[in-house]
Amino acid sequence: MVNLEVKLKDLVLKNPVMTASGTFGFGEEFADFIDLSDLGGILVKGTTRHHREGNPYPRMAETPSGMLNAVGLQNKGVENFCQDIYPRIKDYQTNVMVNVSGSMIQDYVETAAMINDLEHIPGIELNISCPNVKEGGMAFGTSCASAEEVVREVRKVYKKHLMVKLSPNVTDITAIAKAVEGQGADSVSLINTLLGMAIDAETRKPLLSTVTGGLSGPCVKPVALRMVWQVAQAVKIPVVGLGGIMNAKDAIEFILAGATAIQIGTANFIDPQVSVKIVEGIKEYMIRHQVSDINDLIGAINLK
Repeated sequence: MVNLEVKLKDLVLKNPVMTASGTFGFGEEFADFIDLSDLGGILVKGTTRHHREGNPYPRMAETPSGMLNAVGLQNKGVENFCQDIYPRIKDYQTNVMVNVSGSMIQDYVETAAMINDLEHIPGIELNISCPNVKEGGMAFGTSCASAEEVVREVRKVYKKHLMVKLSPNVTDITAIAKAVEGQGADSVSLINTLLGMAIDAETRKPLLSTVTGGLSGPCVKPVALRMVWQVAQAVKIPVVGLGGIMNAKDAIEFILAGATAIQIGTANFIDPQVSVKIVEGIKEYMIRHQVSDINDLIGAINLK
């Protein structure tokens, strides 16, 4: 037997495999394909203070070794989540966390406060890649000052596990990680999508209505892996790695780089069972390498 249990500070995961927000719905969409209790956790889709329609179509495009998306956080708002969605998913036998987004700090604060009251939601993931409308649209997570401010204000009202999702579209991601750690983040997850674009050469038009969008999939993995390694060395709080993880080998690489847990994103669109396959693949790797405890692999990259 191998031990797959990991801890994100006070949050215990039965294994290090979680599903990334925006790629797994509310979990119920995948219940026909896998046993959700086999997962370490589920990050449900981005939730905002008020209803959002998202961006106009087209808002997804396939690219070499990846995909672009500009969905725009389409959701029915936190009140709908609390009243309609939460009762349906609260009894899942895994950690269900809510990805919280906003366009103003007050949006984040109010949304987090409402979710704080939900007994069976043990944590939130703060998406600070959202544009700050009061600061000319620059994302909260692209400067230390704005990242600190949103985390500090949310920490005042949110009393459970606070994971902060970091943007890779910055000069020094370790500075942002240390900034949010200093304001009370319990863990950080990275990376969010890289900014990209695609053009149809025949029509000479962009493939997305918003022109640019978030790039994800295997093509971003080397960047994500590098950033996870850097951040894991820079902070004392747990790091959750994501970005292009398609199989157990990829997941192990992120753990060796310093991730305590990982999230599966784009791969869920290709194979709805990939998350549980990765759990089994990690077990097989540990048995093959005679590793009894997954925690012994965290940050165990051999640099000699």
